[in-house]
Amino acid sequence: MHCRTEQEAEAVKAALQARLAEYGLEMHPTKTRIVYCKDGKRRGRYPNVTFDFLGYQFRPHMVQNAQDGSLFCSFVPAVSPSALKSMRSTVRDLNIAQRTHLSLADIAEKLNPLLRGWIGYYGRYAPSQVGPMLRHVNLTLRRWVMRKFKRFAGRTVAAARFLERLVRTRNNLFVHWRIGMIGAFA
Repeated sequence: MHCRTEQEAEAVKAALQARLAEYGLEMHPTKTRIVYCKDGKRRGRYPNVTFDFLGYQFRPHMVQNAQDGSLFCSFVPAVSPSALKSMRSTVRDLNIAQRTHLSLADIAEKLNPLLRGWIGYYGRYAPSQVGPMLRHVNLTLRRWVMRKFKRFAGRTVAAARFLERLVRTRNNLFVHWRIGMIGAFA
């Protein structure tokens, strides 16, 4: 709910608590709080300026004006740190680096549905914020290459260059390579 002042927000919160209590419900004490939507026009100092909702973290962030390219502060959604942690955990649980019996196409078959969903959902508002997760995927692929091929054992730069060449020749293998969200291998 958006309010004009902190006092108005406190009044709405109290009224909502009373209304929910009529039905035997209550607001979650740690999830319910008043947040100041700080941006370029609202510059006040308050303790709470971020909140998480449905895997997004709404926070003040520098964005670029589409018309003139200038930067300004806006209150926008981006993937939340907890969602990034969950995505990295999911990739880690696939145990790709240990599955040297699989081909790269088999790995792509396992990863692409996950990547497609994450990029489609979290990449909608701030695609650059999905970059750390894509970098994690690429580093996992580099570890797989180093274990799969003996010539790359202990040679991280050579394995990274191998994957960079692969991106140029077979960019349709992984979803994030296909759309140009490559990230880094080194």
